[in-house]
Amino acid sequence: MILYSDKDDHYSHRVRIVLAEKDIACEIRETTNQEAPEEVLALNPYHCLPILADRELGLYDASVMLEYLDERFPHPPLLPVYPVSRANSRSLMLRIDKDWCPMVNALIAAELSEKELLVIREELLNEISTVAPTFKEFSFFMGDDFSLIDCYFAPILWRLPSLGITLPLNRHLKPLLDYQAKIFLRPSFQDSLSLIERDLRP
Repeated sequence: MILYSDKDDHYSHRVRIVLAEKDIACEIRETTNQEAPEEVLALNPYHCLPILADRELGLYDASVMLEYLDERFPHPPLLPVYPVSRANSRSLMLRIDKDWCPMVNALIAAELSEKELLVIREELLNEISTVAPTFKEFSFFMGDDFSLIDCYFAPILWRLPSLGITLPLNRHLKPLLDYQAKIFLRPSFQDSLSLIERDLRP
């Protein structure tokens, strides 16, 4: 199994977290969309990373990769067992992908005016802040066990300072800040960081 992983990409980062969490033997080849060999990018009709090659199987969507890895390597499970809970988890992951990730991508690309970027920063901070009360009730994102939802959320949290966003130190956000500290110290998260990603935070 080989993961062709972008050195600084939150989608690639998700996959690396799952690989580390499940202690999966996988060769990680760090590159970028610009540097990756054409024969590698050809595995993806959209010609971008990450790409997971497992024997004859080639996967090119991070969400599909995460569920594939969770099904192929079931311990520890990263999705709930019961259908309703599993559907709720998938809905939350879809929300992150559809609502939050486009804002993250726009801030990373930085192709808009500073005024437009400021609006996106405020909107993303507001969106993330709305989930803070969740962590009063649960140890992780909408659950008591580390899951794929956390694998979606953690790479975004890690990148916030580099995107020009600071989580305020206030009472409302304290549960989120506590969750963030716990996630960042998790061994699988630490093991998943590329050298470039380690430099995103002091």
